[in-house]
Amino acid sequence: MVETDRNQIEKLIDGDLQWEELRNDVLPDPKDGQRFEVTREILLDRVDWDDPILVPLNDHLFAVGTDDGRIVKAECGHEFGPLEDNWKTECQVRVRESEDEMRDLYPEWMTPDPDWTFQLREFFCPECYTLLDVDAVPAGYPVLKPFDPDVDAFYEEWLGEPAPDATEVNQ
Repeated sequence: MVETDRNQIEKLIDGDLQWEELRNDVLPDPKDGQRFEVTREILLDRVDWDDPILVPLNDHLFAVGTDDGRIVKAECGHEFGPLEDNWKTECQVRVRESEDEMRDLYPEWMTPDPDWTFQLREFFCPECYTLLDVDAVPAGYPVLKPFDPDVDAFYEEWLGEPAPDATEVNQ
C-alpha cells in the first residue's frame, strides 16, 4: 500500500499535477486508504470555519455537518441550506441564451443554433460570487443538483467508519 503524500494531494486539489505524476504517484492501484482523509484535512485547513467537511461536492462546495444537521456550505462560508435540498435554487444565476451571449464563450461557428433554445446557466455563490456550476440545457429544463451524496453509506460502506458528524453526536 502506498502512503499518501500530503504535498501531492495539495497539488492535485490546486490542479498543479502533470498527468504522469497524477497517474503513477497520486492515483496508485491499489488506492491508499488514507487519501480521502488527507484530502478532507487539507480542505478543512483551507476554510475559515470549523464545521467538519463530510464530502466535497465540487471545488468550492461541501457537504458539512453542523449542530443543526447536514448542510451545503461554500468555501467562503455561505450556507445554502439542508444537504437534501437543491443548493442551486439559492444561487445567483446568469442565463446565456442569445447568440451574442454565447459568443462571449464560444468562437464563431461553435455557438448553438438559435433555433435550439439552448441555455447556459451559470450558478454563482450569492456571497462571494464564485462560479459553482454551469448547466448547458434546453430552455425550460429543470434546475437539478448534480450530486446527491449518501454520506452515511459512503463512510460506513466504503471507509468502514461512521461519518465525522455522526461520531461527534455520539460523544
